Amino acid sequence: MQTLIVPLVPQLPTLLDSTADRTAWIVTATLLAGGVATPVMGRLGDMYGKRRMLLVSLGMLVAGSVLGALSNTVGPMIVARVLQGLAAGVIPLGISVMRDTVPAERLASATATMSASLGVGGALGLPAAALLAERADWHLLFWISAGLGALALCLVLTVVPESTVRTGGRFDLVGALGLSVALLCLLLAISQGAAWGWSSGLTLGLFATAAVALVLWGLWETRVDRPLVDLRTTVRRQVLLTNTASVAFGFAMFAMSLVLPQLLQSPTETGYGLGRGMFVVGLVMAPSGLVMMAMAPISARISRARGPRTTLMLGAIVVASGYGITAVFMSSIWHLVLASSIIGAGIGLAYGAMPTLIMDAVPASQTGSANSLNTLMRSIGTSVSSALTGVVLAHMTVSVGGASVPSQEGFQLVLGVAAGAAIVALLIGLFLPKRRSPVLA
Repeated sequence: MQTLIVPLVPQLPTLLDSTADRTAWIVTATLLAGGVATPVMGRLGDMYGKRRMLLVSLGMLVAGSVLGALSNTVGPMIVARVLQGLAAGVIPLGISVMRDTVPAERLASATATMSASLGVGGALGLPAAALLAERADWHLLFWISAGLGALALCLVLTVVPESTVRTGGRFDLVGALGLSVALLCLLLAISQGAAWGWSSGLTLGLFATAAVALVLWGLWETRVDRPLVDLRTTVRRQVLLTNTASVAFGFAMFAMSLVLPQLLQSPTETGYGLGRGMFVVGLVMAPSGLVMMAMAPISARISRARGPRTTLMLGAIVVASGYGITAVFMSSIWHLVLASSIIGAGIGLAYGAMPTLIMDAVPASQTGSANSLNTLMRSIGTSVSSALTGVVLAHMTVSVGGASVPSQEGFQLVLGVAAGAAIVALLIGLFLPKRRSPVLA
């Protein structure tokens, strides 16, 4: 759902008869809705049934996709993208269902595959969306996503059992509203800061509001009997460090999705650009998604043998190496395919280890909310990556034919920062407990 619209972004003002400023919200709306929905749906899943919340999420995905397929103006399209974003909780909910229903000997591999699909969907969705956008009516993108969502909904209805592990109790509505306000302000400031100006009153006001809302929300969560997020569990060393590493990995993963397409599409006159179209961009990015999926069972094996801490750290080393290679070798398509595949391998290893690290440290009754928070941390990392990359590439430019395009030094700086984020994740991993996960035993 995040990459579905990417090939259409330059054409959206024309397709929807609107301005670029307004159509930009079609991308932002999904990010904001997903940020709010992920922790809320996780908690609701713990309380009222994870399968039930999976069905609700997939229902919103189908509804949003159908609305998008029928839309020709910007207003309904934004609503459609909000509905699609509200389905973001399916990944942590799915992982949580697995903990409650999958046999222990298959749990690590199953959760690793589900977690890695966060990267796989984006990597494989881009070339598919680009191909359809270039050769068919763009509405077909939304009809296909509606069909896939309906198929997933039917499969959940017929195959996925309902978990018997529930907390019950009353939903923390005040906590949900407080966290929603904080996340909306934070993600909105990060995603729109470059357009509004990082020092503008609106951007700074949103950051300040987010900070105040988070403090007040934290105070409320520590005093309510059944909080939306159990902060006492969240600050446990293993949970806290895994979530912090997730932000770094989210940053590192998304930097690849931002830099490589622009590098491939930059004019050949620059001396480093490859002058390719969006479909070729998608084909270059697709192998990284396949590698992520292929690494999921390998991630599970390493975690069983050495513990998920080792797997996370190994993934960080592989990601940093991939970015190092990209910074040096970026002159041919095969260079970028190789580099993106290496980065994808590292992301697959790390993403596969994260659910195990989280589930090892939280009780079964909090699996949904804990995994949802971890997914949210990855999303925050991708948002920061998008904002920082946009600032760097907008300011470090060269002129080609009277137009400004990102410079090679700008690309290399972003790649270096992404490698640094992976190294930060590696250092965080050093402080994770060394003991073997009981979830894998």
